[in-house]
Amino acid sequence: MAIRNLSNLRSPKKANENKKRIGRGMGSGMGKTSTRGHKGQGSRSGSSLMRGFEGGQMPLHRRLPKRGFTNIFRVEYQVLGLDRVAEIVAAGDTSEFTLEHIIELGLLRKKKGLIKVLANGELTTAVTIHAHKFSATAKAAIEKAGGQAIVIGSETTSYLRA
Repeated sequence: MAIRNLSNLRSPKKANENKKRIGRGMGSGMGKTSTRGHKGQGSRSGSSLMRGFEGGQMPLHRRLPKRGFTNIFRVEYQVLGLDRVAEIVAAGDTSEFTLEHIIELGLLRKKKGLIKVLANGELTTAVTIHAHKFSATAKAAIEKAGGQAIVIGSETTSYLRA
């Protein structure tokens, strides 16, 4: 390939083509029916079809079977494993994981996300972790190492348990 310089620059293909101008007479090359064809639904003014319309045939979204159930009240948690906590503690960053610090470390993607701590891996040093939820094994592992597992927002969600 030749080296590009000002003497051999070219515009990309179709960059200089004009927009298709419809309804501008016979000289435009799109005269008479203005590219709509003769008769039929699409040739009439005000014609618009619903999304997925297949000419009266049963549309795909109605032909396919519906399966499963989507719970609209599902609560999604961002998972934080004890192995990841142990790595950060070993690097000497911190021994207390508050929500702000977890966001700062980039362990929580959404600003208003919820965190659940799982017992993936082992913890050897005492660490205080603030999270929205803990698995039973994770809580036991944190307390066994001499740390604390503090649940965030437990007093605000007490009405849910009643």
